[in-house]
Amino acid sequence: MSLSSAQPKAAIFVDVQNIYYTCKQAYGRQFNYRQFWQQINYQFDIVAANAYAIASKDDGQRKFQDALRHIGFNVKLKPFIQRSDGSAKGDWDVGITVDMMLLAPEVDYVVLLSGDGDFDILLRTVSDKFHTKSQVHGVEMLTADSLLIACNQFQPILPADLL
Repeated sequence: MSLSSAQPKAAIFVDVQNIYYTCKQAYGRQFNYRQFWQQINYQFDIVAANAYAIASKDDGQRKFQDALRHIGFNVKLKPFIQRSDGSAKGDWDVGITVDMMLLAPEVDYVVLLSGDGDFDILLRTVSDKFHTKSQVHGVEMLTADSLLIACNQFQPILPADLL
């Protein structure tokens, strides 16, 4: 008689802006979050799933964020800041970092959707401090080498993963 093992627990962190722009640049299409959710839900017991986005008055963006909520994501919004010099600010790096540090002790895996190399130290830290493994999903040619090295598993976003 064999004992069935439970699925590993995972927390998901989606850098929505990064995934949008890298998929658009590489393939000219959008990422299929519903298909991703189905695949990840088959692989892991999802403890938390956060999608980090920029608040917008645009109807299309609000519908997209509602669709993410319907799939099962907790959508966290931050205002888009337009500076007086014309530059803009709207990244979620600190928010993703804080949430991952809080959730990493509770899960076996952190799943990051981003190609941003700024997260390499975060993945190394959750591995060293909590022994939590990491899985990164990103467009390979637009994912930082340091992030590829820091994660335990890399899943390239391919045309089959897009709408």
